[in-house]
Amino acid sequence: MLYLTLRHYEYICAVARHGSLSAAADAVHVSQPAMSAALSRIEEHLGHPLFLRRRGAALAMTPQGRLFASKAQALLDQAAQLEDPNGAGAGQQQLALICFSDLAPFLLAPALKALRQAMPEVGIRHRACSFKHLITALSNGEADLAITYDLGLDASFSKAELDRIAPHALVPPSHPLASASGLTLTELAEHPLVLSQEGFSVQHMLGLFKSHGLVPQIAHRADTLELLRSLAANGEAVGISYSLPPGNLSYDGKPLNAVRITDAGAEEPVILAVHSDLPKTSAAYQAHGILEQALRASLSDLAQTDHHID
Repeated sequence: MLYLTLRHYEYICAVARHGSLSAAADAVHVSQPAMSAALSRIEEHLGHPLFLRRRGAALAMTPQGRLFASKAQALLDQAAQLEDPNGAGAGQQQLALICFSDLAPFLLAPALKALRQAMPEVGIRHRACSFKHLITALSNGEADLAITYDLGLDASFSKAELDRIAPHALVPPSHPLASASGLTLTELAEHPLVLSQEGFSVQHMLGLFKSHGLVPQIAHRADTLELLRSLAANGEAVGISYSLPPGNLSYDGKPLNAVRITDAGAEEPVILAVHSDLPKTSAAYQAHGILEQALRASLSDLAQTDHHID
């Protein structure tokens, strides 16, 4: 598996061209702390320094750094040619957007549509991933913006709250809880549960039970949302999920009821996360404003239909 991305190579070439961390960060439209952290991780991965950092002086390339930057620029030129054989993409601003995998089916496509309409001149890369990979990508400077729940991000990121989502208990129609208008964590603690295998999600849910003095009975930890829904629909245990796909069937065609969990504090913010102190000239800064408006509208539309996630 490749560790370095094209974004990493862009950082190295920018510092090589400008000789200054702040100027290089402005040139590739990221914050200086994000670039500095990314360069440190690149050098750690390579096992040798690419730049000499001296107090009060511009960054200087090491011999290995000059050779690496030359090869990195050639790789970037080849990538640009592959993406645009006519050369129109050369020098194009790039934007990397990531989304937590459970939210991606609802929000990633509307986000891409809004960005492509408002910023047609910007190249947009995107992917859906787990909380762990999302946080790593943001911290390493591999991603510019993230759509996620507010879990696991520290104060170095700016977070715009888009909506607050309540969790739901998922059960087959024959289950005793299926006809309830709402459920509490106390009621759910009496039943075996299916939780997500995702680390931050499990910690959050266990924390909710603990805050009420409860110890849940965890029967299964599911690797995916649809596995969680299938286990619940087949009566293995009560599923708990913040994301609620359209329809009332699991992937294997079993009917499924979703009952809102009503405890105060159970709701979780959906956020748009970005590095703090973004340059106002950056594509990420412009994209943040576009996405904040577009995603709030998308979440509002979802909430007003039967196909909602809250």
